[in-house]
Amino acid sequence: MIDVRAAPAELAKRIVEAVERLPASPTRQLIAIAGPPGSGKSTITELAKRGLEKRGRPTGILAMDGFHFDNLVLKDRGLLERKGAPETFDTAGFSSVLQRLLDEDEVAVPTFDRTLDKAIAASAIIGPEHRTILVEGNYLLLRQPAWQAFGARWAYRIFLDVPFPELERRLIDRWITHGLDAVAARTRAMTNDFPNAKLVIGQSEPADLTLKQ
Repeated sequence: MIDVRAAPAELAKRIVEAVERLPASPTRQLIAIAGPPGSGKSTITELAKRGLEKRGRPTGILAMDGFHFDNLVLKDRGLLERKGAPETFDTAGFSSVLQRLLDEDEVAVPTFDRTLDKAIAASAIIGPEHRTILVEGNYLLLRQPAWQAFGARWAYRIFLDVPFPELERRLIDRWITHGLDAVAARTRAMTNDFPNAKLVIGQSEPADLTLKQ
């Protein structure tokens, strides 16, 4: 396991370098980028995509958040307050799309709109030119059967590690930017996001590359 501590742009560069060192594959290469909520997965993944494309490697992104169950489903199941926990994701749908990415040239994939707090079906296209797919999400390496089942599909596994005090600050700030006051933001972060973060950090499989912030 490689252990590196750096800022987002440098972390993305490390991902680019690691991907470029992978041996050639007859199928798409699915790169898992895991980490707790607040670890900067979306930002770092987008920077890595840009870096790979600058080097002539067309790259797609698949975000695990696109597989959130809809709020109406979560409310019906009594899980709305736990949105973001492992049981609030459509793991079967996620598995199906991962397999399609390995088998098919073009795949329509969902994305997640944070403003609407909603997954949008078939809102992005991964085309035949995208031979590298950066898959980002909290639970990609989680030691739970539904998530461990994806392990054989990863060509490479990356984990974003952030100290708990920094995660706490980021998670509270996230809810403040969504319009909550400081007290409500802290309550929201500490009752759901932070327990999820502890789960990810404590129960994830070892990665090929650990990137510390």
